[in-house]
Amino acid sequence: MTADIRSLASLEFVPYINSEGKLPESVQGKIGVYGIFDSEKVLQFVGYSRDICLSLKQHLVRQTQLCYWLKVQTIDRPNRTLLESIRESWIAENGSLPQGNAAGALWNDPIDTKTLMTAEEAASYAGIVVDEIAKDKLLKNVARRVENEIFAQLKARGVTEEIRFNPKLKTSGLLDLK
Repeated sequence: MTADIRSLASLEFVPYINSEGKLPESVQGKIGVYGIFDSEKVLQFVGYSRDICLSLKQHLVRQTQLCYWLKVQTIDRPNRTLLESIRESWIAENGSLPQGNAAGALWNDPIDTKTLMTAEEAASYAGIVVDEIAKDKLLKNVARRVENEIFAQLKARGVTEEIRFNPKLKTSGLLDLK
C-alpha cells in the first residue's frame, strides 16, 4: 500500500484561493487527502474527504486566516483505509501533530456562535429564562453577526467563491455551510 502514498514533501504547493478568488478547480468533486498550510507554509491541518472542494470550503469559513496553501493527493475510488494511511503518513512526516488535528480543534465542527457572543449578547441570553422564541431570535442575530464578520474576512482575502450557510442552524447559534 505504501506505493500509493506520496510523501508530503514531494507534492507541489497549490494556492488555497486562486487569482479569481476561487478554490482550485482541480479538486472539485475529487476524493483524497489534503494538507492545509498557513501563509508561512506551516502545516496546520491534514484531512481527507470524498469531496475535497466542499471540505476546503468548510475549513476556509472556520479558519480563514490559516488557509493559504494546499498539498493534495487524490485517489480514484473511496478507500478509507488508504485515505487514513496517507493522512497518518503525512502527519508522521511532519514530525508533530498539526494544531488543527489536535483534539477540540475548530476545523471540522459547525461554528458555535454562542462562544462568540459579546458581553451584551451573553447577558441578554442569560436573562431570557423561559422564552424559547426570544432565545432563538437572539441566537439567530448572533449567528448573523458572526456570519457577516466571516464574509468580511473572506472578502478581505479576495474570495469570490459562493458561500451559503444553512439558515436552519442559525436559530441554534450554529453556522455550517449548506
